Amino acid sequence: MQIRHYYIAIMLIITISSCNTTNTATNADLPNKYVNAFIGTDEHGHTYPGAQLPFGMVQLSPDNGQSGWNWVSGYHYSDSIIVGFSHTHLSGAGIGDLQDISLMPTIADFDINTLYKQRDDKPYAAYYTHNDELAEPGYYSVNFKETGIKAELTATPRTGFHKYSFSKGSNRNIVLDLGYAVNWDASTETEIEYIDAHTIIGKRYSTGWAKDQRVYFCAKFSEPIQDVISTGNINIAKNKKATGKAINTLFKFNQDINEILVKVSISSVSKEGAIANLQTENQAWDFNAARTQAANIWTESLSNITVEGEDIDKKTVFYTALYRSKLAPTLSSDVDSQYRGGDIKVHKADGRNHYSGLSLWDVFRAQNPLLTITNPDVAIDIANTMLAHYDETGILPVWVLAGNETNTMTGYHSVSMLAEVIMKNLPGIDTERAFQAMKATMMQDQRGLKELREHNYIPYNLMDESVTISLELAYNDYGVAMVANKLGYTDDYNYFLNRSMAYQHLFDGRVGFMRGKDSNGNWRENFDPKHSAHRVGTDYTEGNAWQHSWFVLHDIQGLVNQFENEDAFEKQLTLLFNESSEITGEDASPDITGMIGQYAHGNEPSHHIAYMYNYIGQAWKTQELVHQIMREQYPNSPDGISGNEDMGQMSAWYVLSGLGFYPVNPTDGNFIIGTPLFAKSCINLQGNKQFVISTENHSDKNFYIQSASLNGKELNRSYISYEEIMNGGELHFVMGNKPNKEWASEVNSRPPSVSNLNN
Repeated sequence: MQIRHYYIAIMLIITISSCNTTNTATNADLPNKYVNAFIGTDEHGHTYPGAQLPFGMVQLSPDNGQSGWNWVSGYHYSDSIIVGFSHTHLSGAGIGDLQDISLMPTIADFDINTLYKQRDDKPYAAYYTHNDELAEPGYYSVNFKETGIKAELTATPRTGFHKYSFSKGSNRNIVLDLGYAVNWDASTETEIEYIDAHTIIGKRYSTGWAKDQRVYFCAKFSEPIQDVISTGNINIAKNKKATGKAINTLFKFNQDINEILVKVSISSVSKEGAIANLQTENQAWDFNAARTQAANIWTESLSNITVEGEDIDKKTVFYTALYRSKLAPTLSSDVDSQYRGGDIKVHKADGRNHYSGLSLWDVFRAQNPLLTITNPDVAIDIANTMLAHYDETGILPVWVLAGNETNTMTGYHSVSMLAEVIMKNLPGIDTERAFQAMKATMMQDQRGLKELREHNYIPYNLMDESVTISLELAYNDYGVAMVANKLGYTDDYNYFLNRSMAYQHLFDGRVGFMRGKDSNGNWRENFDPKHSAHRVGTDYTEGNAWQHSWFVLHDIQGLVNQFENEDAFEKQLTLLFNESSEITGEDASPDITGMIGQYAHGNEPSHHIAYMYNYIGQAWKTQELVHQIMREQYPNSPDGISGNEDMGQMSAWYVLSGLGFYPVNPTDGNFIIGTPLFAKSCINLQGNKQFVISTENHSDKNFYIQSASLNGKELNRSYISYEEIMNGGELHFVMGNKPNKEWASEVNSRPPSVSNLNN
């Protein structure tokens, strides 16, 4: 998607082609209607309800002002106090950061220098109820009845647009908090500069999860500032500038004014970049027009998948999941294409968008594969963003936030994501350059790679989380091998394919699990497959042996072969879903949630497992489990995400599974068939193509596939390819309330694995 596509004015009447039906923007059944932005804001979904455009740089959302696990997105449904509306947020990450450039309207008058130890003591903190909130794609509002203030928010890609309406009190004040610090983030250097009575600019540097984050901003007020005092009693209207570690500012306006609009742009590059972003994207003062434009942009974006059905809850959960799959990663390049890169220097992304918020351990599984269908232009830009990071740092990224490599989580899944887009033949990627970056990354010595080369697995006495890291690096190696093979590098193909078999060294056939092994080849003693420790003193990342022993995405047939026979594999797989959900260990990972037996849907390592029955010819069992997970794990309620949303991965699982398939091995481009959630779905593809998923006899009870056809021809295999989807056509299912155990049961009907590709 070119930069201009983010902020061009969209016609108020949008024609949407949907499975040969036509809707307009006045149609009450448009997808925006079904988005419930409060799903995931309760429990530990860690989502936010604020205003944002697809993949937008600005995420303008309310903050409760609390620290702790519940509030890492800034907002939690259990709270009832708001202290500000900041412009950057993380969509369901497990760590708190960002929440930069916080504004709050107030009728209070107070000393800006006073330090308030408790959140509730802040004179501008305001109570609210959920009955007083409204959240829609691109819009959020809340009424503070006690103060008589209504706050409304909308956004363009790089700007937030605030509308504050006052009905009580004599003061008309706005607080700008640049020192706002909760959870992991704290300001290190702030600055505010007075340009004129309507305009201020400034910056906020901070350290936290992103060790060196830099945010520049430009704010314009619709009404002239009457008085302004910053920390230290500095009148910046006279002194022009205030600097310090944590500058706060109180703006006062004419007491007769009942409505104040504020436009705020941000940039990671410079104040000049922020000014240009505002001048380019948000010149007018028409809040309602901006809100309408944001809604239309979301209508267009969400309409690339349409679903049919009478169940409002299902449609709401589906379109909310599709919405959340398009919030991250976030745009980080300015309108002139400049961005701050992995070396914290300024670079230019000519002809593309640059992104941040790359939660690769999570999103390589389903969110990126979904984007290759719904937003292939974004997937291409993400790939080139990762390659730019390699050029800037000498290594491909792990988890990038605000240009900073956080090195959070295990593996190098940038390698797998590059392999995926290359094997899917997406254009605009320099394949040779990508291969060299992938190879160089996997041949360096960090993050377990040295130990993996020396032992063919990572010994537990040399590194924590050794089993998980070994398995994930093996999958990354597989990606390098596939690209090497595509480019004709036979030696590299054989070398990395051999490394991708590392899982074979850690599987203990006596117990049926992947186990920790020391550098002398001895198994870790006192093995308990239910035991979990969080990140330290453990062989598994955020889980246990039950959840991590199935991570052989590229060679599930090879994993089956490690068991005595196929029946033994099936017995162990079925036991996973029927075991007790007890987790042992004094420091068990809090990420083990959404339990069905020992299956933990609330965290990503489990996400592919229900689809593994297809690999042993028992697709009907996959259909049962996927139907159960969609029904039980995704309610239409604030607690509707059973674990961290993780930048779109939890939602992408639901979108793809709801369509009827899932990418167990994203690199090979195959989507493993589960069971369709709707009677009819349609993917509106680029180039005016459509891929339709239609059914006969579909109902909540009729979730078993009796037969299938693709473009009118019988389909007796339990997978389809990316190419088949993108070519357009129709996948048709005949459904029933009893399993057809013969469908896709033959060996040649099963999804491919490395071990059976040449059979």
